[in-house]
Amino acid sequence: MSAWFDKVQADFYQNFIQDNRWHLMWRGLGVTLRITLGALVIGICIGILISIVRSTYDKTIETTRPGFGKVLLIFFNALCRIYLSVIRGTPVFVQLLIIYFIILASSNNGLLIATLTFGINSGAYVAEIIRGGIMSVDSGQMEAGRSLGFNYIQTMWLIIIPQAIKNVLPALANEFITLLKETAISSYVAVKDLAAAVINIRGITYSAFMPLIALALIYFVIVKFLEWVFGKIERRLRTSEH
Repeated sequence: MSAWFDKVQADFYQNFIQDNRWHLMWRGLGVTLRITLGALVIGICIGILISIVRSTYDKTIETTRPGFGKVLLIFFNALCRIYLSVIRGTPVFVQLLIIYFIILASSNNGLLIATLTFGINSGAYVAEIIRGGIMSVDSGQMEAGRSLGFNYIQTMWLIIIPQAIKNVLPALANEFITLLKETAISSYVAVKDLAAAVINIRGITYSAFMPLIALALIYFVIVKFLEWVFGKIERRLRTSEH
């Protein structure tokens, strides 16, 4: 038992304490969180816009009068469907490589490329989540907004979207957690994130167990913290309804 403890202690020192290698993981964690937060903002913006277009099409296409407005709605809905099909139908890893090696091949900013890729990917899933929330809101809410003098966009933004997000908050929280874990592949495009830091340490020390277990534990702790935060928000929103 003593020999095993001594070996674990030696491995811990070699992988994290010696040459301050834990600094690599600390800086990598910062990069991972920056990518996640940036992608989250992009994903929510894209998701809200697409969900508005898709839900507007679903709710009004049968009653919209023929004309330029209806043609425009059909056109944008078709674009949104193509975007959703392509993004949801291909792995995010492949999308990351395509953007890095083809679309933005002239850029050396791996952090920006990773953030854009994960944001665009997340936007497709957020769009469908929010669209489901919008479709679940009673149609009388739209009529109530219009009766108050709001136009369609104002009613959507001020009345429908807040209710929809409240309804789908657990699904959005799950998407955020999934997004955080997906960023672990950013190292494939030369981003020095948390996973890249662990790979770097493993390459120096030739020890796989300690760095990889540490990586798993860090992600586990962050995910559990996020679950706690979102749980508190969800309970508060439920309380505010009464």
